[in-house]
Amino acid sequence: MKRLFICLLALTAVLAVSAQSIYDFKVKNEGGQDVSLAEYKGKVLLIVNTATRCGFTPQYKELEQLYDKLSGEGLVILDFPCNQFGQQAPGTIKEIREFCTANYNIRFPQFDKIEVNGEGTHPLYAYLKAKKGFGGFDLGDKMGKLLDDMLRKQNADYDKNADIKWNFTKFLVSRDGRVVKRYEPMDKISDIEADIRMELNPVLSNIMARRSVRKYLDRPVEREKLEVIVRAGINAPSARNWQYWAVRVIEDQKLLSDVSEVYKQANPDMVQQDKNFKNMFRGAPNLICVCAPKDGGFDLDAGLLGQNMMLAAESIGLGTCIQTGPVRFLLSNEKAKFFLDRLDIPEGYKLLYVIAIGYPDEAPDAKPRDASKVKFL
Repeated sequence: MKRLFICLLALTAVLAVSAQSIYDFKVKNEGGQDVSLAEYKGKVLLIVNTATRCGFTPQYKELEQLYDKLSGEGLVILDFPCNQFGQQAPGTIKEIREFCTANYNIRFPQFDKIEVNGEGTHPLYAYLKAKKGFGGFDLGDKMGKLLDDMLRKQNADYDKNADIKWNFTKFLVSRDGRVVKRYEPMDKISDIEADIRMELNPVLSNIMARRSVRKYLDRPVEREKLEVIVRAGINAPSARNWQYWAVRVIEDQKLLSDVSEVYKQANPDMVQQDKNFKNMFRGAPNLICVCAPKDGGFDLDAGLLGQNMMLAAESIGLGTCIQTGPVRFLLSNEKAKFFLDRLDIPEGYKLLYVIAIGYPDEAPDAKPRDASKVKFL
């Protein structure tokens, strides 16, 4: 029996890993019919496991208010009742639906009951958990501390796995199917709403999706895409529209290779540590070099230009990483002078930074951001 349980868990994990996106999954609706999540392509999704007899059940009201407010802009809430936590979702899906309609007038899609942990884990939830594991409860919150105490008594290491910990855990999915964030039951709906609004707006979603990419496919970026990216850059704001910047786009693979040979000779130990070393720019097939006046008075303008280009690249499926380390090397190593000469930097300007750009070969998670640094006066 134990071997069968392990095999079932392994099969669930394989199904989750083999799925290319959330749209590969099918779920059963309240009528028992299969529904492909591909039907929700282009929508922002909030996926939640619910219960009708839980201390968090009143969240149904908040969820319905959220749906009423934002469904017209593209939000869909997908409700999956689950009876695994304190047996707090008893009854049939029909009975659950009647309860939710009578008490909270919910209108968002509700699906058949589901298991989110253990041997019966639905592949959808195996996928969601693989994408966004448990990040911990807010122990400063009364309910967060209560759940932590309760679960730790049952399993001292409960927080070491990605399992769903309780009812009303939520996953936010972007319009293009990325699992963006996981929320625990006590996380504020107002915070979730702010994140949803970021995903509903294409510009804001693009800002939130951008990551620093440090692994690239061996595939040069097409000229027409590079031209679009540079055009986005030079349309950044600048002081009095002086546009005190100079941009050089490197397509010459031999130039990148030659200067990387100089780097390898000067830094053999560092290169040896990188088994996948392709060039000194994190292996990027293309490079955007940004120059600004030597006096530093227009570095801010050049930075705004770079941000525009990185966001433009993100919007068309390219990865970027702004780099200053290679600049220090280029300016300090005499053997690399040929690279700077090739840039034809204007008189009185300096090479400020470079942007590695290419098709990404990784999908790094977002690093935490400290909202406490922001104050409203």
